[in-house]
Amino acid sequence: MADIFDVIADGTRREILQLLRERSAAGEQGTSVSHIVQELGVSQPTVSKHLKVLREAHLVSVREEGQHRFYSLARGPLEEVDDWLVPFLVDEVDTAAVAAQISLELPEPAVRAAEGLGRVAAQAKHAVSGALKRLGG
Repeated sequence: MADIFDVIADGTRREILQLLRERSAAGEQGTSVSHIVQELGVSQPTVSKHLKVLREAHLVSVREEGQHRFYSLARGPLEEVDDWLVPFLVDEVDTAAVAAQISLELPEPAVRAAEGLGRVAAQAKHAVSGALKRLGG
């Protein structure tokens, strides 16, 4: 399987993923190849080639109905990208240094839970910031 970063490096594949994300957010249960072709203005063979790469990287799932195929975004593999990107988008806090400063020794499970909560908060902050940018705010 190709490295996910190589897969999403291609602009057409990113456009396909974006379209599938938007259609999913609108409540669609899959998007046909013909709709993708129409929306992106590229040839059907080109879309099919990119969908094959996305399918092999497990970034999309496909549902067949007769002769038609409907594609949906599979968000799971994008978590690898998110895990890599988030530290670049938020300030890292050294939890051990903070704990030492306030003379508090946290048990390891509590440290892991706090780090997880911090990651979720950073992701939410990034999502809200991105939404505000798109809205022009």
